[in-house]
Amino acid sequence: MQRVADSFVWPFHAPLARWLVGCVCVVLLPLLFIPLLGYAIAATRSTEPPPWVLSLRLLSDGAWTALVIGLVALPFVLAYMWLQPPRYGPVAAVVIVFGLLLAWGLVALLFLPHATAAFAATGDPRDLFNFIGSARKVGADFSTWNVVVAAMVTAWAIGIACVGLLCAGIVPGVVYAILVSAHAAAALQGEGQGSRLAAR
Repeated sequence: MQRVADSFVWPFHAPLARWLVGCVCVVLLPLLFIPLLGYAIAATRSTEPPPWVLSLRLLSDGAWTALVIGLVALPFVLAYMWLQPPRYGPVAAVVIVFGLLLAWGLVALLFLPHATAAFAATGDPRDLFNFIGSARKVGADFSTWNVVVAAMVTAWAIGIACVGLLCAGIVPGVVYAILVSAHAAAALQGEGQGSRLAAR
């Protein structure tokens, strides 16, 4: 669990240039969503925040990750379209939207941390879509998954809070949250996994 605890300071091992590139990707998120996800996978398999290298693997990893996120989100998008929240009035619409976002977040946290860690370790896209295997891993080592998820949620809360904290802004806060989440997820593959992957 030391790896998860270290996750909160791990992003600060990255040189300023890597933060700046990450911030540009967050600002241009609709255009650079796939490279940003690819970088998150690269960070999951690394012992230090990796350099930004635009490569086929980075784009491929990002595209596969975007696809699995889309699949997990699809039922909630369809539920939104079916419910048509605006017809219920503004208050009910807000409740419905946030309820669907909460449900999507819980489902994503159930499946994606293990799937991401496995994909980062093997490079096999099938690991991303092994939802049953990911759920079984949660049951097999619930305590580790629980700590990893707590670290991820905390990192995103800190990242979003950066809007008001020290005038840092949400953009570097999102970069921070991505790096913490990547480092914490690697703990699901066991201690020392990062070193083995870095040696590849």
